[in-house]
Amino acid sequence: QVQLVESGGGLVQPGGSLRLSCAASGITFSSYAMSWYRQTPGKERELVATITRTGSSINVADSMKGRFTISRDNAKNTVYLQMNSLKPEDTAVYYCNAAGVEPGRVYYYQYWGQGTQVTVSS
Repeated sequence: QVQLVESGGGLVQPGGSLRLSCAASGITFSSYAMSWYRQTPGKERELVATITRTGSSINVADSMKGRFTISRDNAKNTVYLQMNSLKPEDTAVYYCNAAGVEPGRVYYYQYWGQGTQVTVSS
């Protein structure tokens, strides 16, 4: 059974920082590119950042460059999202996503976590 479990969300003041974690199980973690998305009510889910399987390359959405960064620890099957200089408009539910192919398989799969709420407010 595949599980992606996010943690680290909460309430933070504008200008503050949070680090989200996503622990994966049931997949060969190093075979999956990992991403963070976010969503607010009434809006489509938005890509925040992606990191390749080995962590050699990352991509962060333009509106978050310089404030957010993504990293992974393949030994711990965990991906992180470090968020600095948070703004009220960063308030959203943040979701972890795994996308890839299991070794020896041919089908491409995507998995989602249940989401963690981040609220930026004074």
